[in-house]
Amino acid sequence: MKRRTFFLASAGVVGTAGALVVGWSVLPPRQRLLTHRPLPTAPGQVAFNGWVKIGADDRVAIVMPKSEMGQGTHTGLAMLLADELDADWSKVDLAAAPIDAIYNDIATVVDGLPFPPDDHGVLARLAAWMTAKTMREVGIMVTGGSSSLKDLWGPMRQAGASARAMLVAAAARAWGVPAAEVTVADGVLSHRSGRQARLGEFAAAAAALPLPDAPVLKTPAQFRLIGRPLPRLWAEATAKGLGRAGFGIDMLPPGLLYASVRMCPTLGGRVASFDAAAALKLPGVKQALALAAHGGGSGGVAVIADTPWHAMKGVQALAVRWDEAVPAAGFSSDAAMGELARALDGEQGAFTFLRVGDADAALAGAARRVEAEYRAPYLAHLAMEPINCTVQFKDGRATVWAPTQVPGLARRAAAQVLGLEPEAVDVQVTYLGGGFGRRLESDFVAQAAEIARAAGGAPVQTLWPRDEDVRHDFYRPAAVARLAAGLDGSGRVLGWRSLSAGQAIVPQVLERSFGLPGLGPDKTTAEGAFDQAYEWPTARVAHVAVELPVPVGFWRSVGHSYQAFFVESFVDELAHALGQDPLALRLSLLARHPRHRAVLQQAAALAGWGQSAAPAPDGAKTARGLALHQSFGSIVAQVAEVSLAEEGAIRVHRVWCAIDCGTPVNPNLIRQQMESAVVFGLSAALYGGVTIARGQVLQSNFHDQPALRMGQCPVIETAVLPGTEPPEGVGEPGTPPIAPAVANAIFALTGRRLRTLPLKLA
Repeated sequence: MKRRTFFLASAGVVGTAGALVVGWSVLPPRQRLLTHRPLPTAPGQVAFNGWVKIGADDRVAIVMPKSEMGQGTHTGLAMLLADELDADWSKVDLAAAPIDAIYNDIATVVDGLPFPPDDHGVLARLAAWMTAKTMREVGIMVTGGSSSLKDLWGPMRQAGASARAMLVAAAARAWGVPAAEVTVADGVLSHRSGRQARLGEFAAAAAALPLPDAPVLKTPAQFRLIGRPLPRLWAEATAKGLGRAGFGIDMLPPGLLYASVRMCPTLGGRVASFDAAAALKLPGVKQALALAAHGGGSGGVAVIADTPWHAMKGVQALAVRWDEAVPAAGFSSDAAMGELARALDGEQGAFTFLRVGDADAALAGAARRVEAEYRAPYLAHLAMEPINCTVQFKDGRATVWAPTQVPGLARRAAAQVLGLEPEAVDVQVTYLGGGFGRRLESDFVAQAAEIARAAGGAPVQTLWPRDEDVRHDFYRPAAVARLAAGLDGSGRVLGWRSLSAGQAIVPQVLERSFGLPGLGPDKTTAEGAFDQAYEWPTARVAHVAVELPVPVGFWRSVGHSYQAFFVESFVDELAHALGQDPLALRLSLLARHPRHRAVLQQAAALAGWGQSAAPAPDGAKTARGLALHQSFGSIVAQVAEVSLAEEGAIRVHRVWCAIDCGTPVNPNLIRQQMESAVVFGLSAALYGGVTIARGQVLQSNFHDQPALRMGQCPVIETAVLPGTEPPEGVGEPGTPPIAPAVANAIFALTGRRLRTLPLKLA
């Protein structure tokens, strides 16, 4: 073919493809009501759409694609659909969702675009539109990013309203009355003539009707469940209260065997050889095998036995020679901090996430400059339920019982290891005994599948010892930041600059989960720094992504977890430099952000900000610190009251918290999550820090990576602000402000500014 002919043909193809893309882009996203395949139903039960099934016994089964790891997601989401359906809440059950595109999480990826919340420009709106459409087609089912209620606020309500309209139509047809005269309340259909029927009586007839084109959703004034502080769904609360809830470790299929693992101590290392002779002589031990490195993890060895204890003793008895000639060999976290600091010296490769005016010029011409450097360490997830997964591989099919946040990726990981099509793998998602982002990874699922492949058809539960969990995590990245502000002669802020350095998570996740390279800037590196509401006259926020041989992953609140500490600590430093009250300075920088001001003022009012703090129970002097942070769409302010023990240990007595998360679907769950986030964040702020030497993680368990104990837990008081906007995130936004609030309180108490996490005075 001649070059000209080839060019014209190519141009025609590109032009046609471009036209198709443009045409596709202007179409609305595809529906999220109907699954690709009909939902399975029990006898007497019918499916109205991909989200709800109703039985002749009036039980309403709400299809749940999200994982429950203590955050109350199942209850909150069920409230959305049940409210629009006008179901009897006492008759609501849950059904596990199949893996289907309508359950793909759209909100998490849209929120991951590198645009500040205040950016409503054409580019930001177009990027969000195209991303939402794409994720509907090729995304994944995921529970993360505090997105569950936000993502399903529309689909769940539409599904309930659609089913309600179909039930009303069926009743109206049977009774020979206009549909507008039929009402629904608490699972009962009624007509003014006195006729009544339960939902189950018309379920079959209603499900046979076509879906309504545009079901009418309730207004907030019509909500019966949404906005109420309901307790957890009865089935969940009862199961957990009686110790019958099915967590991953509780999966006990017939003939179950157990496996314990030991991975190469050096991150990314593998097995060179091993001798199983001693292990195979131990009671109950059935098999020993070497394991490949899966999903960005390390290689290791496993022992299969008849009990967990026998498996653990067996794997300890293996004589292993490790292959530690890997990039992490010789790496240390202390040296990494120096490397991150040096990356800031030249800003080589820095990406600017926010630019308002010329901040560098404003700082250069300022009468006074305030500067500080902050540091945050690597962190492990430390969920209470250790890593586990149960797999049975038999007759060309597999069943996976897993506490996972990503069932689709878990299915694919198991299928790849077992040489199966994904459809031949059935993933049963259990309750999660904590996730915090660790169970967004599928390394442990692939590993469990490899072990089950060697078990000859028997189901095998792979359970990691706690030290393997800590030493083979995907850690919250370490980070270093330098912040600077310029002040004029009268004490006004002229400019703000934030430069940080650390590893990028998204490129690693894309590579190990999808085999794809990371494209563009990773928002998670600088989130919490460039996307805050403070109205600086000039500002520049940039981040240098530094590649280091440490596996990093999403950790509760991700980049916000350290950027909030940097930003809110430095805002406090500015207040001190200006001789202003920390609350007053923040309010002055939020003139055009009334919601942020309201949250700040609410937290301050709860704490009695400006009044003298009462002494601690032992008479020690106390002081208070304040922090404000927006993350995952929600605005949170916290005030922490602290004192010092005689040996200098930091004690946090009270935390006052205020949150604006849009429509508060269930205030009870929101308060619980704020308390959880404060405890989780305090554990990290006071004790958290993973140390790496010669490529090996030194910490191993809660004795050297402590969590806050009950006797150390502060009293936490939370105010949930009313709102009419769609709901935003709740599970993570309470974590970022607590570290700076405590650090700022320590400064108020002692005059010492702590700029490195964890917070230590000695």
